[in-house]
Amino acid sequence: MAIEVSLLTVFIAAWITAITTGIGAFPLVFADRISDRWLSIGAAIASGLMLAASHSLIGEGNSIGAWRTLIGIATGLLLIVMANRWMESHDTPDVGDLQGASARKALLIVGVMTLHSFAEGVGVGVSYGGGEELGVFITTAIAVHNVPEGLAIALVLVPRGVSVWKAAGWSVFSSVPQPIMAVPAFLFVSTFEPLLPVGLGLAAGAMIWMVFSELLPDANKSLTPSGVGIVIVLSFMAMFAFQTFIPH
Repeated sequence: MAIEVSLLTVFIAAWITAITTGIGAFPLVFADRISDRWLSIGAAIASGLMLAASHSLIGEGNSIGAWRTLIGIATGLLLIVMANRWMESHDTPDVGDLQGASARKALLIVGVMTLHSFAEGVGVGVSYGGGEELGVFITTAIAVHNVPEGLAIALVLVPRGVSVWKAAGWSVFSSVPQPIMAVPAFLFVSTFEPLLPVGLGLAAGAMIWMVFSELLPDANKSLTPSGVGIVIVLSFMAMFAFQTFIPH
C-alpha cells in the first residue's frame, strides 16, 4: 500500500509541474493584436528564456556527468536538425490556424519543449527516489520554472493566430512527458539516473539551436541588433534570477 501511495504522489506531482506550464500563456490574454515590433520583442524574450533554461540544464547535467551531458547536447542538435529537414521536405501539419513555415516553427518549439519535458519528468522521479522532501523541492522548482517556459511557447504561438487558451493547451501538452516519465524513473532510479545528464544535454542542445536558427531571425526583423541584445540579456537575467531563488 505504501508503494501505491508513493507512486500516486509522484504521478500527481509530475502532473502539477505539467499543468503549471499552461499558466505562462495567461499574460497574453490581454494581447488582442500584436504588431510586428512586438512579435520581434516576443521572439527575443523567448530566446533569452530558452538560453537561460539551457544554461540551467547544462549546469545540472555537468554536475552529474560532463561527458554524458556533451553527448546529450550533440544528440539534441542532431535530432532537431533532422526533424527540421524532415518537416521542410514534407507537408507540415497545421497548428491551430497556422500554415506553412509558421506551422513548422510552432511545431519545432513545441517539440523542443517536449524533449525538455522528458528530462524534467525523469528529474522528478529520480528526486522522489531520494526521499519525499527532496522530491517536493525539485517538483516545486520545476513547476515554477515551467511558467516562463509556457510563456516562451505562447510568445511564438499567439502572435501567429493561435488563441491564448489553445497556446496554454499546447504548453501543457509539451509537458505531458513529465508524468509519463516520472513514475518509471521513480521505480527504476538506478537505471534512469545515469541517463539524466544525457536527457538534460539533449534538451539544451535542441533549445540552443532553436534560438539561433528560428527565434533570432524573427527578433531581428523589427528590432535593431542592439535592441535584440538588450531584450535577450534582460529576459535571460529574469529567468536566471527566477531559477536562483527557487530552493533546490
